[in-house]
Amino acid sequence: MMLSHNPIVEPFALAHATIVTGDKAGTILRNMTIVVGADGRIEQVAPSIETSIPAEYHYLDGTGKIVMPGLINAHTHLFSQGKPLNPKLATPKGQRMVATFAHSPLGKPYMAATVRHNATTLLESGVTTIRTLGDVGYEVVTLRDQIDAGQILGPRILASGPLMAIPEGHGAPLIALTSGTPEEARTAVAQNLKAGVNAIKIAATGGVTDAQEIGEAGSPQMSVEQMRAICDEAHQYGVIVGAHAQSPEGVRRSLLAGVDTIEHGSVLDDELIGMFRHNPNALRGYSALVPTLSAGLPLTLLGQDATGITDIQLENSKNVVGGMVSGARQAHEAGLMIGVGTDTGMTFVPQYATWRELELLVAYAGFSPAEALHAVTAVNASILGVDAETGSLEVGKSADLLVLNANPLDDCARWNTRHWSSRPVTRYGVPLPSVSRISTPCWMRHTPNRGVLPGRYAGRSLSNLCGEMGAWRKQQRTYR
Repeated sequence: MMLSHNPIVEPFALAHATIVTGDKAGTILRNMTIVVGADGRIEQVAPSIETSIPAEYHYLDGTGKIVMPGLINAHTHLFSQGKPLNPKLATPKGQRMVATFAHSPLGKPYMAATVRHNATTLLESGVTTIRTLGDVGYEVVTLRDQIDAGQILGPRILASGPLMAIPEGHGAPLIALTSGTPEEARTAVAQNLKAGVNAIKIAATGGVTDAQEIGEAGSPQMSVEQMRAICDEAHQYGVIVGAHAQSPEGVRRSLLAGVDTIEHGSVLDDELIGMFRHNPNALRGYSALVPTLSAGLPLTLLGQDATGITDIQLENSKNVVGGMVSGARQAHEAGLMIGVGTDTGMTFVPQYATWRELELLVAYAGFSPAEALHAVTAVNASILGVDAETGSLEVGKSADLLVLNANPLDDCARWNTRHWSSRPVTRYGVPLPSVSRISTPCWMRHTPNRGVLPGRYAGRSLSNLCGEMGAWRKQQRTYR
């Protein structure tokens, strides 16, 4: 898989900074200098007293600053902003209506603008690499190519295009290509690969937000044979495959088929843990779990007047969310590879809140703060196959730098607050502009500035947002 970039960077040295390496042990290096060349790559990482900075390099004083690798979000959707669910649009008829608009002459430029805006929001919140797992069409592929060509600034993107589903299955028709046989599934994958995707997504089971019957979420939808055909086709080209799976049987079938990542997950047993650890049909011989707790917990812990979900969707969420949380903890205890993804764009999962997933992994899955930071940087980079490019601050890698005012290892409960918001962020060594505000939330009811969420609120916990902006005044609780 080739990931290119064409930055125009004035070489610089960030001196006398404290580096949070992002390793599992939580290693901290003090009074360090990071030297970045004109190609946007790291040339030196060394104690400041030992570092010789070329005269033509810009000197930046990092005294009192914390530097860490840019965040990686392994499960995103760029076509939406995380607003409460509209039950009318979550029906098959509603999804067909939205799909018709999205592919219309009016809808296509709207969708292109939406994905670009959301990618920018992710970048400005400290996320320098993303994987999308379900797009309306190939608008994210186009965006990725524009970013890689240096035409616009954005995060590194692994784009999936539409996901793979059965007819009327999870994600269909809005963000899915459908198939009923292994041959049709292979053809659908070939279509995505021809369009230039570098990720594939399978809807192995039903989901919550488009469920029409109790028990649909987690119910297996795609056969092992279909999924095996998808995996074999993608793996020929070195493309990893993720599977939406929310039940033990759905996870088992997906692993048998050879998927590389399980998205959401379920309760695990010894057999499933063993299948994660040794999966001969996966691209690299193992599979990883991406729990997406940010997407599951709000649906069960917040009231329906806030989430917008129906009684059927609520019961489905109750059926699967507990298993997701238990599975994440079991996987952590078993030492499995666990990545970090938030399912951005889903109900109450805004594009700017990747930090929230780290807090939830600590609170619910038994992670230490250091392990959470390790997962969202180096582990995610390894899972996605971009570890030669990013995920750590090492010589030769892209200068995806996150500069903080405080150490995120000190108090993980405050990751969602402004205190941990950071500027500047660099992508390929290119400094990003300061953010005065982050647009989201035309759905923020009762907000003083309808349609605009000020930047000072970026990354705040839901309870803080509710209290400070007066939104959902009766929902004064957080999902911790």
